[in-house]
Amino acid sequence: MDFEPDDEILSSKEYVPQESPDEFNSLIPNQLLDFVLRSDASKVVDTDLFSVMSKRRSTRKFLDKPVETAKIDKIIAAADTAPTAGNYQGFEIFYLKSPEKKKQLIEACNNQPYVNAPVVLVFCKNPSRVKFDFPEYILKKFAIQDATLAAGYSQLAAQALGLSSIWIGMFDEQKVMDVIGTNLVPSSVLCIGYPKQTKFPKPRRNLKDLVHVTW
Repeated sequence: MDFEPDDEILSSKEYVPQESPDEFNSLIPNQLLDFVLRSDASKVVDTDLFSVMSKRRSTRKFLDKPVETAKIDKIIAAADTAPTAGNYQGFEIFYLKSPEKKKQLIEACNNQPYVNAPVVLVFCKNPSRVKFDFPEYILKKFAIQDATLAAGYSQLAAQALGLSSIWIGMFDEQKVMDVIGTNLVPSSVLCIGYPKQTKFPKPRRNLKDLVHVTW
């Protein structure tokens, strides 16, 4: 089953990172991605992955403080490193910069006010990129998995950079699509910024209750 490509993606404004290699060659695989991930190491607050995981919290109150462009670049680059089905990357990221669009998104997201965060990324499924010869429902499943993993990688990257985030899953799909101007279905909205306060961890299930060993 072939999906129609989204013309809105093709005509949307190109995202350009703050810094690029002096001698950029688009023919070199991942040159720009690797450059963004490795640049300005001083901006990385925590490089211990397990520490980052243990500190991540959902934040609903952000400081009125802009997030540095270099950090946003790293967060988006982190999404680009996430595993995807067949490496087809069946997802797209919409980066909302317009204050008016953010306000519209609040209504589309069940009037959750914290959606109007300093950085808002909408992750959408794009099964048309997944070129396997499988039924449509399988391609859609791959696309939602790809988009979900990418958002999760971005969330951990934000935490590593001294930021916090909240994952929004309750929204009116069509309203979100209207706000960002696409026919691609959103899978999640990721809101990122500097937290107003550090939150303590909430209790989780004991691992022996979480894991079911099957022989």
